[in-house]
Amino acid sequence: MQAILVVTTVGTEEQANTVAQELVERRHSCCVNIIPVHRSIYRWQDKVCTDSEFMLIIKAMESEYEAIEAAIKELHSYELPEILAFDIKHGEEGFLHWIHACSGRNEE
Repeated sequence: MQAILVVTTVGTEEQANTVAQELVERRHSCCVNIIPVHRSIYRWQDKVCTDSEFMLIIKAMESEYEAIEAAIKELHSYELPEILAFDIKHGEEGFLHWIHACSGRNEE
């Protein structure tokens, strides 16, 4: 039972809401936090770009990672969406149990 956090960014509030809603409805995630507009400075196709984005923090089980990645790619407008996953090493036991209970296939 390994919980993870997945991070992605999107360009609009509408897309943030769509991705978050779909991930929770499909039971790939128990919760998605949407962090409002922040500035991203990055290099893309040999140019330095600056954009406003919304960050999504997705709480899920590791067994759901592939489905989360596929859903983000399906719903995302970027050519190359940021999709990064991090293991949750420690956490409040009840909260981690909640992640396990409400996302994915509830595998032990």
